[in-house]
Amino acid sequence: MPRHLGYQIRVLHWCLDQAVTNALAQVELTASQGPILGYLSRQETPPSPRDIEQEFRLTHPTVSGILSRLEKKGFIQLLPDENDRRVKRIYLLDKGKQCCAQIHQTILTNEETLVQGFSEDEKAQFHSFLKRAIANMGVQPCSNKTKEETNTHD
Repeated sequence: MPRHLGYQIRVLHWCLDQAVTNALAQVELTASQGPILGYLSRQETPPSPRDIEQEFRLTHPTVSGILSRLEKKGFIQLLPDENDRRVKRIYLLDKGKQCCAQIHQTILTNEETLVQGFSEDEKAQFHSFLKRAIANMGVQPCSNKTKEETNTHD
């Protein structure tokens, strides 16, 4: 008897997560630090710690600890905002940029492995099925908001 889809999805998530966790460990990062570095690499202007708190729904002490450790490891630098000295801005340093590029490459390699042997049509179908399944569950990716919350606050 085949296992439930939830189990298979959980195993797939675990496999992908382990590959990224291993890649992060090679560059001395934790699973909580990696996504924050990725976020920083995608920003056009240096964000503040408050931006991180809001984006990841984390508390101020949690963000402060993560940023402090990233700064000690040489991935980022926190500097006062030019216009408001009370606000700190987070700057991604060269070491952080190189790390992000390496992790991004790991993600691309994992995704290529995931769909190995799929035709282009099957890849498009798989992507469509995943998007629809996520939408069916009522949560928008990367926001942790339900459809109802999004519709009432926009």
